[in-house]
Amino acid sequence: MHRGQLITCLIGAATLMGAVASAQQAVQAPPAAPSGLDAIPDKMPFSNSYGAPIAAARAQALIQAAVAEANKRGWAFNIAVVDSGANLVAFLRMDGAQLASIAVSEHKARTAVKFRRPTRAIEDAVQKNGYTYMLTLDDVVASRGGIPLIEDGKIIGGIGCSGGTGSQDELICTTAAALINKP
Repeated sequence: MHRGQLITCLIGAATLMGAVASAQQAVQAPPAAPSGLDAIPDKMPFSNSYGAPIAAARAQALIQAAVAEANKRGWAFNIAVVDSGANLVAFLRMDGAQLASIAVSEHKARTAVKFRRPTRAIEDAVQKNGYTYMLTLDDVVASRGGIPLIEDGKIIGGIGCSGGTGSQDELICTTAAALINKP
């Protein structure tokens, strides 16, 4: 082997050894942090515990607050309030509210209690993050307008509003829920 061939051979060997070392480092590199569904949060999200159920008089007050806001805007809604066990406590169908929204308002209130979060969080998970698996869960509504009622850190019930667009439903519910939910 003459000197030129020897140099070419040594360069090739060095290149090969460098490639092998790089490949070993790539295999041994720590994995990237998981994202999306594979991420493991440090704390349990939406972990408010359940408290004593909302009283009927307070549930009626929430409905009246929702009706007042809807009337101010000229909207007709179905409004449901459930207790901390997701049982219906109070319901009102305003004159002219669509019939399909009767069951939807109750379902939104129950979802907010059972999943311990506003139904908008579920809507966002499906619409913005592609978590379509949520649609396979029992009793889920992926549409805004359901708000858990939280007093002293405990869920005492939920309110669900339906009859308008999602943003209208949410506005009416949030206005009424503000009687209980404090920042």
